[in-house]
Amino acid sequence: MDQLNQQNKNMNLRGIVSVSGKSGLWKALAQNKTGFILESLDAQKTKLVANLSTAKIAALDEITIFGDDEDIRLTDVLARIKSVKNVPDAKADGKQLRELFREVAPGHDEEKVYASDMKKIVSWYHTLKDLPLFTEEATPEEVTEEAVAEPEEVKPVEEEKPAKKVKATAKAEETAAPKAAKGKKK
Repeated sequence: MDQLNQQNKNMNLRGIVSVSGKSGLWKALAQNKTGFILESLDAQKTKLVANLSTAKIAALDEITIFGDDEDIRLTDVLARIKSVKNVPDAKADGKQLRELFREVAPGHDEEKVYASDMKKIVSWYHTLKDLPLFTEEATPEEVTEEAVAEPEEVKPVEEEKPAKKVKATAKAEETAAPKAAKGKKK
């Protein structure tokens, strides 16, 4: 188990995502109010703006695989695949992929993990294996800086909106009071 943890420390999948309906893997470059600006990890380096309200985005470092007892992290499976000598192609038949998964994801739920899931994971592995980030270690400072930056961007927007609503309500009350008084005089 210690060897697996060491392998995971040498794998930085932070910012690598899968987008439903789009083939391949994507790197998150930036975030805006509605979604993410992504770049494909293939040779074309295609850019894509993924809207959070319409696209399903899954970060690879957060994906798990169904297990018999508990779910298995994708990063653990990729680290184990990394140590296998002959990794089959993603287009291999289901029997070869199932044998691989019995080795790299022992205890996975064979009824819930389909051949298409295994093909996708092996395909992701082949995409990632030659990239520097696959052997790069994630630093704790990156996580801390991003966690602090997000709330600062959100706070000013939230504070301004209630103040505007209060002013609008006060104006409505001032306007309503004279009209009510005029109605009573008649």
